[in-house]
Amino acid sequence: MCDVFDLDELDYSDGLSAEVIEEWDSLSHIRFIVAVEKRFGFRFSSAEIEGFSKVGDLVDSIAAHIG
Repeated sequence: MCDVFDLDELDYSDGLSAEVIEEWDSLSHIRFIVAVEKRFGFRFSSAEIEGFSKVGDLVDSIAAHIG
């Protein structure tokens, strides 16, 4: 997340969202999703991506994909 959003540090929580991280815009959102997909070796469906409103939603989806 720090690399994608160009942050020096980040206090992680499942509730992080675009409203909390000023650098989180539509382009960085796409870069973030692509980075996660590359790191874990799978692709999210469009419906999954649309359902991500906070980082915790993304984490839950990753866990479901990797079992």
